[in-house]
Amino acid sequence: MPERWREPFASSEAVRRRMSAQRRQDTAPELALRKALSALGLRYRLHRPPLPGLRRKADIVFGPSRTAVFVDGCFWHGCPEHGHRRHDVNGWYWPAKIERNRARDRETDQFLSEAGWQVIRIWEHDLAGPAAATTALRVQESRTPDMERESLRGFRPLLDGSPVVSSP
Repeated sequence: MPERWREPFASSEAVRRRMSAQRRQDTAPELALRKALSALGLRYRLHRPPLPGLRRKADIVFGPSRTAVFVDGCFWHGCPEHGHRRHDVNGWYWPAKIERNRARDRETDQFLSEAGWQVIRIWEHDLAGPAAATTALRVQESRTPDMERESLRGFRPLLDGSPVVSSP
């Protein structure tokens, strides 16, 4: 039994094709968050390493306020609510793979925190409503200069639970 695989281990050709087709960026939860953030008037960069030389990319980066947002998939990052599933096939591989992902996430959080960045991790299942955008807005608002903070005050109703509505 191999200790570590460089490529994901697939039990069949069909599984290999499904795994290869799995999106790494621009997933449905990530797009929902970006739409909500845009509706709030926030501007950001996509899929960038927050720190020079860091070989890991944040899904959303607010550069001036040094805030990095990661949208974590429940399966791939071991969600405490949805990530505990029994692996009928390749049960020797998946728990170790997911734990490596979680260890890498903790290490990334530590690197960024030590460099003065605010890290926001959002589970994919938390993006059903405006809660993720509200969380991102609160962190963004707390880390922006006073003049910019004043311009965000117009979005206060969204922080109070109003639904995020985009215009056509």
